[in-house]
Amino acid sequence: MNIHPTALVDDSAELHESVVVGPYSIIEADVAIGPNCRIESSVRIFQGTRIGENNRVCHGAVLGCEPQDLGFSPDKSRPLLIGNNNHFKEGVNISRGVKTEGGSQIGDHNYFMCGFHAGHDCRLGNHNVFGPNSTVAGHVELGDRIFISGLVAIHQFCFIGDYAMIAGCTKVVKDIPPYVTCDGNPARLIGLNSIGLRRAGIAAKNRSAIKQTYKTLYHSDLNTSQALSILKETAGTAETDKIIHFFEKSERGVTAHR
Repeated sequence: MNIHPTALVDDSAELHESVVVGPYSIIEADVAIGPNCRIESSVRIFQGTRIGENNRVCHGAVLGCEPQDLGFSPDKSRPLLIGNNNHFKEGVNISRGVKTEGGSQIGDHNYFMCGFHAGHDCRLGNHNVFGPNSTVAGHVELGDRIFISGLVAIHQFCFIGDYAMIAGCTKVVKDIPPYVTCDGNPARLIGLNSIGLRRAGIAAKNRSAIKQTYKTLYHSDLNTSQALSILKETAGTAETDKIIHFFEKSERGVTAHR
């Protein structure tokens, strides 16, 4: 009763009885969609996609399509796994996985504005906002509560830390650490995401500790290894520990300060 007569839903697809499917949408075989999801008009959901609860997929979105990878073949296909309470606006395009066992993964409570694209094998966390026509290449990993503005392009294998904010039209080619704001081509740190930290309820003393941590990393005469060694001895907050861990984990290198 909730499936429009012009929609094409494969008989093997598993849709909860509360799912609504709009006109001209296509849902392929081996797709599973959880309770209270709303699939609007002209949406295509490809084979192997798994969608949790309370997700909204707007007109023209494409989920779980073949990756834009010249080496792709169907036998290498891995799924697209989507959590709960996500909102995909018009024209969003997200590829399935191909090179990692877990495939492409999206967490909960994310908001994807029109024209957003994510490449294969991405890991996108929770409570993130993706601006219009922003692009995330393959194997990118994002934490939580990140704001990516419109027309941002993120290079493959980059890692974006929690509470980061990336300004419009920024080109990201290295990892962006947590709690900062970035801008430019290529991206450069321009300060803390102070508004985001306050809105998140992070205490003033913790915000001060974050600021002091980045002063040590970026505005002292120490190299990164020396700065991290000092910070390990003096770190006293969870936020500082997260920054230290981020720098130690980075493989592409961390974005420089302006």
